[in-house]
Amino acid sequence: MSLHLHNTLTRRLEAFVPQDPACPTMYVCGPTVYNYVHIGNARGPVVFGVLADLLRRRFGGLRYARNITDVDDKINTAAQEQGVPIGVITDRFAAAYREDMAALGVRPPDLEPEATAHIAEIIAMIESLIANGNAYAAEGHVLFSVASYADYGKLSRRDPEEMLAGARVDVAPYKRDPSDFVLWKPSTIDLPGWDSPWGRGRPGWHIECSAMAAAHLGDTIDIHAGGIDLQFPHHENEIAQSECAHGGRIFARFWLHNGMLNLAGAKMSKSLGNIEKVHDLVRKHPPEALRLALLSAHYRQPLDWSDSLIEQSVRTLDRLYGTLRDLADVESEAAIPKSVEAALDDDLNTPQALAEIARIAGEARKIADGADKARLKSELLGAGLALGLLQQDPAAWFARGASNDDDVRIQALIDERAAAKKNRDFARSDAIRDQLASEGVLLEDTPQGVRWKRA
Repeated sequence: MSLHLHNTLTRRLEAFVPQDPACPTMYVCGPTVYNYVHIGNARGPVVFGVLADLLRRRFGGLRYARNITDVDDKINTAAQEQGVPIGVITDRFAAAYREDMAALGVRPPDLEPEATAHIAEIIAMIESLIANGNAYAAEGHVLFSVASYADYGKLSRRDPEEMLAGARVDVAPYKRDPSDFVLWKPSTIDLPGWDSPWGRGRPGWHIECSAMAAAHLGDTIDIHAGGIDLQFPHHENEIAQSECAHGGRIFARFWLHNGMLNLAGAKMSKSLGNIEKVHDLVRKHPPEALRLALLSAHYRQPLDWSDSLIEQSVRTLDRLYGTLRDLADVESEAAIPKSVEAALDDDLNTPQALAEIARIAGEARKIADGADKARLKSELLGAGLALGLLQQDPAAWFARGASNDDDVRIQALIDERAAAKKNRDFARSDAIRDQLASEGVLLEDTPQGVRWKRA
């Protein structure tokens, strides 16, 4: 089976054939670096990282760009609150983002363009849009004229009246039309800014991605991916300004959108305050279990995030690494099974790929023949490789509680268990006890409190 992907633009599953048969291009919207990212922000990098690996296996090459947004009003606010230049904020949280993604097994993209390094390209694109009659300058701002682009709304398929109603809120007087959006805005002396034909200012968010994608991947890219929350207005605006700037050429041939993470029944978001930061989670839980959890549902579907999901993922990895530990004396090299490749070819069906991993491990635990053991170990390692799992030594997985940092984590879990028992949340208490037992941590209840030791 050839690779098929669900294209948000057409709402269909389509066979993917790149423009260059030897090197597809892919752009994924990256973070705005003003704080630590939450686990919902990690779903795209994890899932589309699996796609990047698949594309390289299938076509031999890939140009994969994931940007860093390092100029933004949220960054400005954080810098002002802390009394530091924006670079202090952006350098810190860009480094934290890379560290957190690496902990989740996300390999760096081929290209990581930063918005502030592409101001010249952004200004040039805005000048082109003005020259083509798609943008206009007003009171130090430059705005894109939505009415000038007949296909506006083709990605999100929103009703024009609905979009206009949303745009009417707090309409700026310099806009010709409420739906027009900002390409460039003026900066006061206390804000970051760059010289431009329209005065000192800074770019709008949407134009940054268009300019960076064009600079590194060309006018037309094969795949543009990101969270479903970016579909409108961010991706819709990217299409409009890119296609108008490039003479009507298609901006992205395939659009892929991952679903949101839900926490306690609501979409996880910083605005709601119901977030779990990756920076904290990778210190409390095995990062590989977090990765498995993010891959446990199909990428286009919502994913309910919870402690029980993480615990289930830990137990799953315990079984899989236990199987590999039992096969330690079997010589074998990783080979990705055709069944796993077929699952990923079907619009990145990671749940099906994980089901294949479970099936292979189940067979390996039952088989006695040496040749079959070698084949199944090879398939198990290869299936894990396709998903970025099972690549560490089983001994390392089971010894993950050996560091001082983990002593702190274990004590925190014990304290949480005590609180759960006090609140009569026996399900949580038992789950923590089982998790620690699976890690080889033995608990002893004494009159002085809980003592623990490693088995």
